[in-house]
Amino acid sequence: MRRTPVVAALLTAVLAAGCDSPEPPPVTAKQTPSTTVTTPAAPPTTITVAAAGDLLVHPPLTGQAAADARQAGREGHDFTRVLAAVRARVSAADLAICHMETPLAEPAGPFTGWPAFSVPPQLADAAAWAGFDTCSTASNHSLDTGVEGIARTLDNLDRVGLRHAGTARTREEAMRPTVLDVKGVKVGHLSYSLSFNDIPLPDGRPWAANLIDADAIRAEARRARAAGAEIVILSMHWGTEYQHEPNADQVDLAQELLASPDIDLIIGHHVHVVQPFEKVGGKWVAYGMGNLTARFDDGSPEETQDAVVPEFTFTRKPAGGWAVSAVTVMPTWMEYRPLARVVDLTTAAVDPALPTWRRAQYAGIARRIAGYVDMRGAVAAGLRTTPH
Repeated sequence: MRRTPVVAALLTAVLAAGCDSPEPPPVTAKQTPSTTVTTPAAPPTTITVAAAGDLLVHPPLTGQAAADARQAGREGHDFTRVLAAVRARVSAADLAICHMETPLAEPAGPFTGWPAFSVPPQLADAAAWAGFDTCSTASNHSLDTGVEGIARTLDNLDRVGLRHAGTARTREEAMRPTVLDVKGVKVGHLSYSLSFNDIPLPDGRPWAANLIDADAIRAEARRARAAGAEIVILSMHWGTEYQHEPNADQVDLAQELLASPDIDLIIGHHVHVVQPFEKVGGKWVAYGMGNLTARFDDGSPEETQDAVVPEFTFTRKPAGGWAVSAVTVMPTWMEYRPLARVVDLTTAAVDPALPTWRRAQYAGIARRIAGYVDMRGAVAAGLRTTPH
């Protein structure tokens, strides 16, 4: 979301009377003042929303960020080089949504991986640098480091100017829907998770992280509308890990929730592979966008490196309200070696600086991702992959 406001100045010609004259002199024709009248800008008829898969950081990726920081002559961790390939796509959107899968640690750590993640706080800095505006934080790892981890994560997102939804430090924060101003259009952002890996919500704080519940989701969507939201986007941490086809719960929930007049789009996370997009009752669901960042070195399937960065164009309807009028998908790949970097496959597949075999590899991965995206008829419904 672009944050630079357009400020209009009203210029008024002022005629000053002479010092000795108790009354202002008459205004002649040549002296007739002119006034510039500004016409309020028409409200936008379209806005673009970019989204991305999981920001997931395993220890090898933490090591890469530390090496990148050292090379730049800094201490700590630098994830900007990892994310550099998506910055143009993300920052060009009017609103960009990320998914902070794992809790953020203190600057000095400790930094840990599965099963209980705690990752460098500079991940928030890189997300803001890349152009994201808000992050979903409800995931199966939300409670990995307790309520302290929730507070650290949200404090760091606040520090870099990123809004957030899905976890909360106080009951009041949990009850207040996240509503962003996007070019004068208010957009609500909700975030829910299917589980917390059997970690119970803390006593007295059932509001600390959002567990998927259709009634609770609809209720928050209504609160977002009451707070002025014209568009409501729901981030869902759901599905069966490493499975490309959405499971029955995902399909049923998508149909149930998109039937609500208060929910306009669902974007999915968690399964670590790309799942299809589908148009349901005139609205879109992205069941799973893959891992924007990851570094699986434990034999997980190759497709955990696949991801997509979709852009949804919302258009104001003549009768009021908004609907998605276009969907484009940019495929990405989390390359591990020689350096851990997100690859924009559309650009890399035609980069003349790369050897032919490498371009062919990237083109093949992009085709594979396109196949997963279209498993439920998304292309026939209007989705297109993009050179951006």
